[in-house]
Amino acid sequence: MPTYKDLKYFQKYPLSIKISKTKALIREFYNEMGFSIFVSFSGGKDSTVLLHIVRSMYPETQAVFADTGLEFPEIRNFVKTFENVEILKPTKTYKQVLEEYGYPVISKEVANVIDGARKGQAYRLKRLDPNIKSRFNVSKYAYLMDAPFKISDRCCYHMKKSPIMKYIKKNQSYPIIGTMAEESILRTSAWIRTGCNIVGGNNPRSMLLSFWTEKDIWDYIKLNNLNIAKPYEMGYRRTGCIFCMFGAHLEKSPNRFQLLHKTHPKLWEYSMKDTKENGLGLSYILGYLNIPYCNEIGDERGLNEE
Repeated sequence: MPTYKDLKYFQKYPLSIKISKTKALIREFYNEMGFSIFVSFSGGKDSTVLLHIVRSMYPETQAVFADTGLEFPEIRNFVKTFENVEILKPTKTYKQVLEEYGYPVISKEVANVIDGARKGQAYRLKRLDPNIKSRFNVSKYAYLMDAPFKISDRCCYHMKKSPIMKYIKKNQSYPIIGTMAEESILRTSAWIRTGCNIVGGNNPRSMLLSFWTEKDIWDYIKLNNLNIAKPYEMGYRRTGCIFCMFGAHLEKSPNRFQLLHKTHPKLWEYSMKDTKENGLGLSYILGYLNIPYCNEIGDERGLNEE
């Protein structure tokens, strides 16, 4: 099995070697899966690079886009410029998921721990114990146990993973995913457990860019003169679900919500509006977390009005 040391070593490869290694992994996965593969395409820069590499080898490869209704309109328009893209829809709305399960805050890992700890799960309660030393300890977020709103990491499952899983089952086709290990501890741990290609078990998949870095992505884009979605030109570093709060506490000003206030004021207004006014109520959540969400004094709503 690969090790963390192996990962750090691979991440230092020059881009040319990473491209060659990635193509070898594509060929391996393609052959192992009986040629039945697809690229999970979000319209972001990482999956744009991934799709370009895969189709440079197998031009007819299907791309699958999970249209959650939470993407930037520019992302949807960008996805439509590509051929052979299957568009999937979730069965629940984002608002329904928030009401039923809770808000995605801090990170998937932390939200999952808080959700489980609130249900009395011993393993997750231990991860909130400041006396237990572990790199998986998240005790600094234990205050969220008392937060006056639901917290969960379930939104990604219902909005994206579930539609893709149904597609996999229906078509007996298996995904190539553009995630990188450097993005989180969970993704690093996943790579150490499995490597890039998982060809057995109940969930075959390939994570070909796991040993790439964000710099590699930008270098590949420049090298191949790739078009990328417009939100990057607007200053966004990420182009996932517009209203996702994962990682927002780490961003410098202007953060994603301050940018949204400037670039898409109507979407910002909807997201910040109280749920009683048919909004998403994010101003209350962001206020509780002490995360700035607007650009001008007087635009604060939710928590600051109480």
